[in-house]
Amino acid sequence: MIPPAIQITNLCFNYSDQQNLFTGLNLTVEAGDRFGLFGPNGAGKTSLMSLMTGLLPFHEGSIHLLGNSVERNDKNAKKLFGFVPQDFSFYEELTPKENLEFFGAWSGLGKREIEQRSNELFNILALEPVKNKAVKKFSGGMKRKVNLAIGVIHNPRLLFLDEPTVGVDIETRQEIIAYLKRLNESGTTLIYTSHQLSEAEELCNKIALISNGKIIAFDTLNNLLQEHGKQDLEDLFVHLTGKAYE
Repeated sequence: MIPPAIQITNLCFNYSDQQNLFTGLNLTVEAGDRFGLFGPNGAGKTSLMSLMTGLLPFHEGSIHLLGNSVERNDKNAKKLFGFVPQDFSFYEELTPKENLEFFGAWSGLGKREIEQRSNELFNILALEPVKNKAVKKFSGGMKRKVNLAIGVIHNPRLLFLDEPTVGVDIETRQEIIAYLKRLNESGTTLIYTSHQLSEAEELCNKIALISNGKIIAFDTLNNLLQEHGKQDLEDLFVHLTGKAYE
């Protein structure tokens, strides 16, 4: 039996000298899902993603990634996932080839694996013509592709995506979303958050809305729209949170 991609049980967390952000939070994301997490500013989206990836320590409860405990700083859990942050996570003075060589080695890949995987990603993401040029000279869209390539260089089974297409043109956004769908079809679970709600409708098969540290809705988008009589994710968001999605 395949364990859930993410299993959060009775999670409690607060920043120092502040009221609890999460109290007894529970969430299950099944392996193979394209899961979207949405909420108003300050609702806890980024904090929850940081907790799931081990960037923040939590106080009580447990988080498991494909059956591996994040709480114990399990090295197996870290090898299972990739993370594509909103902020660029590469060295701008290096080329895409040099960046992937560095981050591939950091992920534990051998030289031959890095070369094969890099060439594959250069072809898929249309980076082949610029693989030997300094990333600092790239457009925002090209930098997003490099950011994505770094996050998936080690073929993670679970991929966290924080605003993966912010600041890109429509064509680049479509290319990135198409690649993410291919990744998911090959078995990678996606955990995604973005301010692009129309993009989320296209990508995600399950969504959760979070407000004031609590999950207030969790289901397929179609089920939630039917349940609340709304036309799209933006209308649903306003209906359930009372706030516009900014």
